[in-house]
Amino acid sequence: MNEPLPNISQLDSQGKELSFVTVIGRDQKGIVARVTSLIFKHGLNIEDIAQKVMQGHFVMIMLVDFKDSKSDLEDVKADLGRVATEMNLQIQIQHEDLFKKINRV
Repeated sequence: MNEPLPNISQLDSQGKELSFVTVIGRDQKGIVARVTSLIFKHGLNIEDIAQKVMQGHFVMIMLVDFKDSKSDLEDVKADLGRVATEMNLQIQIQHEDLFKKINRV
């Protein structure tokens, strides 16, 4: 997949509760399935997703919407932490506002 990541400065929440999920680690089977299944379990909507494998390293970023979810950020973060441990990955979820502040150039 060679599509560019979303331009953060152009994102408009439009009443959505957006967060970014980033996944980094050694490429292996099942990463996308495990992470997206967890996102589905918590009732989040995937607004955008990009992933790439670079020399055996898997990198994925997703923009997810919590608007219709009964889970909060900490619930999802805890479950993603378990997947990260089981699959030896680095997985982070950050609210849109925090992600924008950290990644501002």
